[in-house]
Amino acid sequence: MRDLSGNTALLSLNTATVREQWNLRQCIEGCARHGLGAIAPWRDKLQECGVGEAAKMIADNGLRVSSLCRGGFFTGDTNNLDDNFRAVDEAVAINAECLIIVAGGLASGSKDIEAAREKITDDLRKMLAYARSCKMPLAIEPLHPMYAADRSSINTLSQAIDICTDLGEGIGIAVDVYHVWWDPELEKQLERAGSRNLILGYHVCDWLVPTEDLLLDRGMMGDGIIDLIKIRQWVEKTGYDGCIEVEIFSKGIWWKKKPDEVLEVCIDRFQTIV
Repeated sequence: MRDLSGNTALLSLNTATVREQWNLRQCIEGCARHGLGAIAPWRDKLQECGVGEAAKMIADNGLRVSSLCRGGFFTGDTNNLDDNFRAVDEAVAINAECLIIVAGGLASGSKDIEAAREKITDDLRKMLAYARSCKMPLAIEPLHPMYAADRSSINTLSQAIDICTDLGEGIGIAVDVYHVWWDPELEKQLERAGSRNLILGYHVCDWLVPTEDLLLDRGMMGDGIIDLIKIRQWVEKTGYDGCIEVEIFSKGIWWKKKPDEVLEVCIDRFQTIV
């Protein structure tokens, strides 16, 4: 397992972590100021900044882009493939290492989760053809089952790996501990993903007990019950050597703190807890 002590080169700030305090320009400057090696923007912040300006700032500050968040949501009321193609273009423009895919939940008025999963796979196949032509890897991020109805009907690594196996080259998975820590097949499925070189990203935070909001009450690493060291051992045993993204949605705690303080704590926990 990699030694993270004294290391910030592998730490990537997912901008959701300070989204209420900083715009993307400030996030880029903050990453550079604190010596982080990478950043993972969200598309709304990227578009506010301007894709071209953001790409230049990121490059000028020597940052990797571990991912762009996000494409997907294939099961809505409107066909959004054009927007997903734009997401691919934006990821290419900022030299992202992958484009995160959050697949979408049940179609409006539907109770048919299998139909949702079929639609997701069909649309991913169409999107992947374009992504391949742009040489932009897509990374399916399976979400915790509590989001199956509204955010993603792809809820386990096994399901995501099956889709990747079906669709072939150019698509993999993003492993977010918040969504997968509970899975009794986690180690087995990580091994399976690693044997196919499918792991494109690794995201960390923590699960608080009690959790007061299932979307906006993620914990800072070390403040909850996820065995972060064990999961990283499993991930890195597969050969994964990419960045580790800190992605924390926290309306009650971390979005209320000074963003430089948030980054300081992220660095400390990254080097000692993760």
